[in-house]
Amino acid sequence: MRHLMSPLDFSTEELEELFDLANDIEQNPEKYAHACNGRILATCFYEPSTRTRLSFESAMTRLGGRVIGFSDAASSSASKGESVSDTIRIISCYADICAMRHPKEGAPMVAAEKSGIPVINAGDGGHQHPTQTLTDLLTIRSLKGRLGAFTIGLCGDLKFGRTVHSLINALTRYNDIRFLFISPEELRVPDYITDMLRDKEIPYEEVIRLEDVMPRLDLLYMTRVQKERFFNEEDYVRLKDFYILNSEKMELARNDMLILHPLPRVNEISVEVDDDPRAAYFKQARYGVYVRMALILTLLNITV
Repeated sequence: MRHLMSPLDFSTEELEELFDLANDIEQNPEKYAHACNGRILATCFYEPSTRTRLSFESAMTRLGGRVIGFSDAASSSASKGESVSDTIRIISCYADICAMRHPKEGAPMVAAEKSGIPVINAGDGGHQHPTQTLTDLLTIRSLKGRLGAFTIGLCGDLKFGRTVHSLINALTRYNDIRFLFISPEELRVPDYITDMLRDKEIPYEEVIRLEDVMPRLDLLYMTRVQKERFFNEEDYVRLKDFYILNSEKMELARNDMLILHPLPRVNEISVEVDDDPRAAYFKQARYGVYVRMALILTLLNITV
């Protein structure tokens, strides 16, 4: 039995197989329409989510399976004090695979240790968001044709953004990656990440102005400033509009640059950018369904 806690749980060779499967699902959806008949996915979401939870539910439904679960800790026995360990033991009696989101870092790992079924980390605090990273990698590979040999700018909340942390870690395994970290001083990428990049001799720069680096980017990964991670409202209000990507800034970018965003956005990407052919974030959301379908099949050892 295998779990997914981190994008590094899969080797790069295994990821290639996963992405090949996801692309085949994209091209031949009818081939996989009954692959999970009789199987049940439990979505245990202790923290609000729209895209991640619904994409998991869509993925399992498109595979012919069924979904049970809860979308809020208040509607689960956690509100009565039940531990994550006990919850997953019970869920293991009801479902074949579980996707778990939790505000506490490491909670899905605790669940995996006690689980009788595969557990997928659907986000734990500000720590990891591996299926978003798989989505990001599949999107880049599908639209750019490669994973590696590019410069990527990550912009916005680089301190609390678990999607950013997961993606950086995943990309370090590919050749010729250059990172540009674009953030205000208060939201800089954590030291453990820059220390890791220095140890691996992977080039990176930290800058404040997005305009200064736009012409250099092959990929721009925008993130929202996460209100729920701040300890006080004043800091959030001061930083929430620090970056707004609009048509004027897009004029500085290369013609083949791609814009990614894990969503939801607030106002860090103006709606006027949505019609730009370089805007890939809605395509990215669709790739998220395909990669989760592939992941469910892989963890359940189902071949079609």
